[in-house]
Amino acid sequence: MIKYGRVLAAGVLLAAGFAAAPASAAPAASAAACSLRLGSVTPGGDHTLQTITAAPSATVRRLGPMNLYPDGQAHLPTAVRTELVAPAGEQRTGLVALGPRMYGTSYITDGTGVSVVPGTVKQTLVGGGWDELHKYVELSQYSVAGFSRSNVYSLINQFTDGLIARWTVTPSGWKYYTTFGGFGSVKTMTLIGQGRAYDTFLATTNGGALYTVQVPTGSGKPVVTKIRTATWQGFETLIAEKCGNYGTLLLGIDKDTGAGYLYAVSHANGAATVIKGVGKVPTTFPAEDSYFRYYTAGTQLAGA
Repeated sequence: MIKYGRVLAAGVLLAAGFAAAPASAAPAASAAACSLRLGSVTPGGDHTLQTITAAPSATVRRLGPMNLYPDGQAHLPTAVRTELVAPAGEQRTGLVALGPRMYGTSYITDGTGVSVVPGTVKQTLVGGGWDELHKYVELSQYSVAGFSRSNVYSLINQFTDGLIARWTVTPSGWKYYTTFGGFGSVKTMTLIGQGRAYDTFLATTNGGALYTVQVPTGSGKPVVTKIRTATWQGFETLIAEKCGNYGTLLLGIDKDTGAGYLYAVSHANGAATVIKGVGKVPTTFPAEDSYFRYYTAGTQLAGA
């Protein structure tokens, strides 16, 4: 179960298989035209890129840029922000852990998209302590009408409990470190909603439940809301992308089988949230890779 402090959330039912929405359910917004740019870091320190659409379909996985990081060192990548660079490349920026150290990383691609412009790869040390206790990390950057913020989150196994940690990223570094306890049963999570004063995640439990976890960026406690009670335990990785004005295209990756399944998810609304299974993605997802999403600068997730 997910809990915050001493307050238990709704009960968790155990079941096998994957999530399935009621046959009559349909997302509020059509997912037909939605897609996500899926990336990964390979054991060889390479980036990959392929586009997953809600057909479902998948383009051929492109390998590159290659040898960005030392072999066997890169893990916990965040979503990678992209911006077009003249004449034909793009700048890609994110976070990644190399061994126990977290780095801010960036590079500029050439016109091929799989090679870097020489001299543009940058890695800036953030700090240490990023060991196997960290299960997930994400950077949320939100801006609107003269307001902007950046927050980093990590899901941490801490002895018998589990923590969600939050930092505020400022020009002078990461500050205001805060932890929220009671998340020891969370298996994986993904960012689906960004607002002025909060970030919202979809989280699965080891028992198969699906929840939203809304984490304030200032004072206050996370708000945990049950979406489904069972059948989501098969996914080791979740990747979410904006779909329509308020929906989410959700990819669940089962690393035990290398399979990926797509879901169209309506704006999160507790148990009333509509989840439509789109189907199995016709490609294989290597278990040894660490997955992330490429997103266009300025995109704000609005699924919750």
